[in-house]
Amino acid sequence: MIFHKNSIQETHYDILCVKEDASYEEIRVSYRSALLNSHPDKLQTTFDVSNSSKELGDRFLKVQRAWEILSNSRSRTLYDIELQSLRNDAIITDYISLKDMVVDDTGEGLEFYYQCNCSDYFSIDDLELEEMGYQVSKDSDEIFVRTPDSMSGSIILPCGSCSLKIGLMIGGDTGVLKNDKTGKM
Repeated sequence: MIFHKNSIQETHYDILCVKEDASYEEIRVSYRSALLNSHPDKLQTTFDVSNSSKELGDRFLKVQRAWEILSNSRSRTLYDIELQSLRNDAIITDYISLKDMVVDDTGEGLEFYYQCNCSDYFSIDDLELEEMGYQVSKDSDEIFVRTPDSMSGSIILPCGSCSLKIGLMIGGDTGVLKNDKTGKM
C-alpha cells in the first residue's frame, strides 16, 4: 500500500489533487484531468521514451487505483478509516455498524454500546453523532440515522478501559434501526 511504518506517503487524495472532504463530483473531475495528464499514449508524443516513461506509466496506474478506491463510497470509507487510524497510531480491532450496537434510551438521549473483549464498552451517544453532522431521531421503536450528503461515514471509537479501538461504519442512506426486547438494534 502507500504507507510505511511511521509515515504516510502520498495518499489517493494527493494523487488526484483533492481534499479529503471532496465531493464525489470533485473527485470525478480531478480524476478525469489526472487521467488525461498521465495517460501513456498521450505522453509518448510529448516525451522521449526513456526511464521516465516507466514513472509516467506508474503514475497512470496510481491515478486509476486512486479513482477505484475513492469513487466507491464503501471503499472510500474503509480507506478513510485506515488513513485516520494510521495518523492516530490506532489499531482497529473490528469494524461494526450501528446495527451491531446495543441502544439505550436514557430519557435524555440515546446511547449506543458495543462490548469490548475486556468486558467494558465502546460507546457513542446521539449528541456526539449530531455534533459530527449525523441526524438521529427516535419514533416509538424505530431509530433513524441520517448521514450528511448521503455519504458513508466512519468513526473510530476507543474502549472505555483498554487501548482497543473499533471502526463504526455509518451507511450513506437513511437507516431505520429497530430495537428488540434485548436492546439490540
